[in-house]
Amino acid sequence: MTADRIRSFAGLSLPPIAWYVFEQGLGFTLRGSCAAAGIPAGPLWGAFSLGACALAGWLAWPVAKGEGSADAFVAKLALLAAGLFALAIGYQTLATLIVPPCAH
Repeated sequence: MTADRIRSFAGLSLPPIAWYVFEQGLGFTLRGSCAAAGIPAGPLWGAFSLGACALAGWLAWPVAKGEGSADAFVAKLALLAAGLFALAIGYQTLATLIVPPCAH
């Protein structure tokens, strides 16, 4: 495997994994103590997850500049996925700031 292929597939797989871990992590804290998912844990968890999406975009960016290769196409998909999952994580992080965690 080449370095470009590793970078592009790491960039493609990291954002959905970050979103899944974000969802499961906050859900796990809600089961034990619903207040634990609020401030500051919710926004911090979201910031780390957004950082993982930014890392994925950073990994894929140099490869996405290439033309005509399969690795460049996958890297461009990785940039799209990083933005999409960052948007989802961002909205859900804002929800932890607005909605009280124990509201039913």
